[in-house]
Amino acid sequence: MGKRILVQRRGRGGSQFRARKVGKIAPASYPLFPLDETHQAIVEDIVHERGRQAPLARLRFDDGTVAYLPAVVGLERGAIVHMGPDAPLANGNVLPLWRIPEGTFISNIERSIADGGELVRTPGGSAIVLTQAQNSVIVKLPSGRTLELDRRSRATVGIIAGGGKEEKPFLKAGNRWHLLRARGRKYPLVRGVAMTTVYHPFGGGRHQHPGHPTTVSRNAPPGAKVGNIASRKTGRGGVRGK
Repeated sequence: MGKRILVQRRGRGGSQFRARKVGKIAPASYPLFPLDETHQAIVEDIVHERGRQAPLARLRFDDGTVAYLPAVVGLERGAIVHMGPDAPLANGNVLPLWRIPEGTFISNIERSIADGGELVRTPGGSAIVLTQAQNSVIVKLPSGRTLELDRRSRATVGIIAGGGKEEKPFLKAGNRWHLLRARGRKYPLVRGVAMTTVYHPFGGGRHQHPGHPTTVSRNAPPGAKVGNIASRKTGRGGVRGK
């Protein structure tokens, strides 16, 4: 009859594999103000949200709206932040891309207009404004990739705080387990070849090897859908055998 492997159990979507909601504060996104309005906010506090490495800044705007945004380096409690097209170019302010000059470090960038910010939100991350076009702005992401965005999309001036946090060792496996548990991820990871046959298709045998090709079809059954799924290329590239 066989046995369900862990990949199948996780794919079913049970509560034991989902990210915990305890400790979550609020979505970190820009408030839905009209794009032509400029608002002022005060940083009430710098808080930590479970499962999120970057600290969050709790902002209270002049109309009473409260929003949480990823804090940038240098932002502190009591600071004044401006948001809108008439906001000055200063660290922590939110401006549309057409108002940000070339060479400025930005973060929490909107991929599309008024989506709240989706790009460059990791600790220590920042993008650079490369070119100002007529209807778009070209931005260089931390990966080196360039992206052409709408000139009305908003971004925060500055670098996301919390950089270098991953360089600190966990020291204990339990600390890392709690971190990944908050994100709904599996830890520790065990290699399939180290398992027995009933737990993984790559398991079993006297030597730790898959025993068959690790590339599987996209239409493979769930119990066999492990390894390189529908991969176009694996291993080192080169000239095929003659």
